[in-house]
Amino acid sequence: MRIYLKVSVLKLILTGFYLLNQSWLSAEVFESDIFIYGGTSSAIVSAVQAKRMGKSVVIVSPARRLGGLSSNGLGWSGAGKKEVIGGIAREFYHRVWRHYQSPDAWRWQKLEDYGNRGQGSPAIDGDRRTMWVFEPKVAEQIFESWITENEIKVFRNEWLDRPNGVEMKSGKIVSITSMSGNRYEAKVFIDCTYEGDLMAAAGISYIVGREGNDRYGETLNGVQISAAKKNQFFYRIDPFKVPGDSASGLLQGISSWKPEGDGIGDDKIQAYNFRLCLTQVEENRVPFAQPSSYDPSKYELLLRTLIRGSRHVFSHFDPIPNAKTDTNNYGSFSTDNIGMNYRYPEGTYEERSEIISEHENYLKGYFYFLCNDPRVPQEIRDEMNQWGLARDEFEENGHWPEQLYIREARRMIGDFIMTEHEVTGRKKTLRAVGMSSYTMDSHNVQRYVAKDENGKSYVLNEGDFQVEVKKPFKISYDSLLPQKKECENLLVTNCLSASHVAFGSVRMEPVFMILGQSAATAAALAIDGGIPLHDLPYDQLCKRLLADGQVLKSKIQNRKNKGVGIPPNTLSGVVVDGTTVEFEGEWTESSSLRPFVGESYYHDGNGGKGLRKAMFPFVAPKDGLHEIKVSYASFGNRAGNLKYEVKHDDGIAKILVDQRKPQTIGDLWFSLGSFNFKKGEQYFVCLSNENTEGYVIADAIQVIGLTSPIEN
Repeated sequence: MRIYLKVSVLKLILTGFYLLNQSWLSAEVFESDIFIYGGTSSAIVSAVQAKRMGKSVVIVSPARRLGGLSSNGLGWSGAGKKEVIGGIAREFYHRVWRHYQSPDAWRWQKLEDYGNRGQGSPAIDGDRRTMWVFEPKVAEQIFESWITENEIKVFRNEWLDRPNGVEMKSGKIVSITSMSGNRYEAKVFIDCTYEGDLMAAAGISYIVGREGNDRYGETLNGVQISAAKKNQFFYRIDPFKVPGDSASGLLQGISSWKPEGDGIGDDKIQAYNFRLCLTQVEENRVPFAQPSSYDPSKYELLLRTLIRGSRHVFSHFDPIPNAKTDTNNYGSFSTDNIGMNYRYPEGTYEERSEIISEHENYLKGYFYFLCNDPRVPQEIRDEMNQWGLARDEFEENGHWPEQLYIREARRMIGDFIMTEHEVTGRKKTLRAVGMSSYTMDSHNVQRYVAKDENGKSYVLNEGDFQVEVKKPFKISYDSLLPQKKECENLLVTNCLSASHVAFGSVRMEPVFMILGQSAATAAALAIDGGIPLHDLPYDQLCKRLLADGQVLKSKIQNRKNKGVGIPPNTLSGVVVDGTTVEFEGEWTESSSLRPFVGESYYHDGNGGKGLRKAMFPFVAPKDGLHEIKVSYASFGNRAGNLKYEVKHDDGIAKILVDQRKPQTIGDLWFSLGSFNFKKGEQYFVCLSNENTEGYVIADAIQVIGLTSPIEN
């Protein structure tokens, strides 16, 4: 056996040398004005802009399928305020709109049955001739049409030789060499990968993980324990394989990490997943199959949440055309494979492949488990078995997306770094090349064991934060540039110079497209001027960007009056208000109508119906009956059919409230009724703007203990 193994290894090595020599013998040299590494949406847009400005361009893409996440399942665009999306990015969404104007585009669903639900705005904006929600294959068709129309040279399945493939001279990249031996020479190079591989191989400074809050004076960076309230466990779930027995070990997916406080930096990254395209249309549905390495014990923690009553697993099946979904992570245990991606950014190609396979097997097992494990509540199994992969998507890859959602990997450290201060407007951003407006957002990073007031262990997620950006903010040209002393002819779009917090708002596909166009514009102008990218006059760049439709200044006025409300600490019982309220979707802060609790209240802007929720979590202060009261400022334009849900010991109560009518208690409070709770257990009150007409107000709740149970 040993002799055979040695001979086999030797044969494999000799074969590898032969194939390597053969590839190098057939290797070629390609010259262009601009070289783009990556097959993402920003890469395609960057190449289109380069060609429009008369420059020769080459794309080298490790991926076969072009478009990155935009063509790999992320069809429910996280765009923020659409009015700041311009240029070629807006052209993309116009082409989406144009595609769906044809009746032939609607094979599995009628247009009139689709509705018009999008993320924070209508999916179809007829006035502006844009559509923000789309099928993966439609996005791919648009990117491919741009490649054909602009005669862009693309090399697919071509990988940078990361250890040795970047040749530098006098502070500039001269060429890159791929694993196949091909050599690419250019005047300017643009890294449009999610990983920042070209940037890193060129020796550019970067960071992986979360900075501490103290590094840039931020408030949301580093470890996030207090802020991690969304996508959290609402019930106190035992973390041990044998409940109550710490000696039995932790369930899979729970780490032994112990929190030391908020804001501490580390090298961990937010979770990845695949954005799946699912359907219930029987003719187009592929049932969930058992993966090759199925292990039901991976989902024991999920099972315990379901047994406790959670039904979150269907909550982020966001609708896209033709009765399909963009299915994303939602809740305490979902499609995010938390904690299994830490090695990815710096991993070799082989290590990354293993991580991608692990994520694929995890997610396939997740759906197979929900469909088939007899311990899963029957109603969940029945409903999940109505779903499956869309047969007419990703047909060359078993109907599975070809791109893992790399939410965050490396981030460049340039001379200028976008931080929380630029995103919130506390610091002014100069030399804008685009805008963003999405929520400052991070998915969970890890699971750990916490202890309650009695020393009993339970599991929590850490890392999630979602903080509204009040108004669109500018992205600086300097955030696309490495430090000048490190390289003068490289631009980085997807792994730009930003802190973890700022990157959480920038990292949206429409923004990457915007930055791709701006990067190519700067490259072309620098080539024309024969100057380093850092020395390009901003006035010249700005003029061309505006001429090509980029939006660099917001016209949105979003001023709010601040008022003085009732201090929560003057109220009896448990009060949930302000930062302790967990918001989903876009809410607007206001203080124009009184009374209210705290510094302000929130409203849904009478828009985004079905997309906005407010969760008021609380821990019962005592055993027994409690009254639940909600506060809101009534007015004639309020919602007349607002549904509140109260989680209590006997289930979930649903109460309709007419916020147009005056409050019944002290001109502030409305009683939802009385409910039984157990001391120390976590419960919640939730409201949603689904099926409402008029402004929905979310202010505060008050939980007042009434009785205690009679002891025997």
